[in-house]
Amino acid sequence: MPRLSAIVTRGLAELHMLAHAGRPPSKGLRILMYHSIGSQAHGDKLGLYGMTPKRFSSQMAMLAEATDIKTTSLLDAACSESATCVAITFDDGYRDNLHIAAPVLQHYRIPFTIFACPGLMRDPSGNFLTPAELQELSALPGVTIGSHGATHTPLTRLNDAALREELVSSKQYLEDTTGRAVNAISYPHGAVNRRVRDAAAAAGYTLGACSRFDINDDNRDRLLLCRTDIHAGDTTRVFKQKLHGDWDWYKWRNRDPACL
Repeated sequence: MPRLSAIVTRGLAELHMLAHAGRPPSKGLRILMYHSIGSQAHGDKLGLYGMTPKRFSSQMAMLAEATDIKTTSLLDAACSESATCVAITFDDGYRDNLHIAAPVLQHYRIPFTIFACPGLMRDPSGNFLTPAELQELSALPGVTIGSHGATHTPLTRLNDAALREELVSSKQYLEDTTGRAVNAISYPHGAVNRRVRDAAAAAGYTLGACSRFDINDDNRDRLLLCRTDIHAGDTTRVFKQKLHGDWDWYKWRNRDPACL
């Protein structure tokens, strides 16, 4: 039987969503976080992050047809409190991001960001982008390539020297591979605090994506931007609820990295 805490959490979530049903989307910059589309995500034993192509295409169609939401490039996005802007991001750098997700996003003219990890790209047993595929992906209209660390190691565990190496070497590798500047990073495993944030700034990054579940306003630190996690099993109803902010109470599960 499920634990009592799980039952209570699920019940609170359902009550919260019912209370906000039908409201317009929250204003600000909402960054959606995806992983793989059409294959299993790395280390994903629960099957949370390998979304089917059909479900992903349906979600992108909903975004494209929405009259109260504007899709935007992450690097160009402003956290306006007078509009609802949505940016699409992918962590890890799976091959299906190029072969399955990109055609859908190009069809709907939705810009997106791929956070790639050189260490994962060198793993022959994985389903990750090759250097040639990353280069091909970076040349597509509306695509931004960002870093996801050099080895996918939680950055908060590293000493200052190792932290700098992770940040600088991954940035350099991706820039050499794509021939384009890499100014954005997604912190592996969502492991970020003020020390990591400051090290990212010192390494030349101007934007950082966290795993904290929330929308961003004008006051949010650009190197600690929150994201909305999209799971493989999210139905159309749940996806719409997440877009509208009905799940933003999830932010209270973890402390804000801006305070760490």
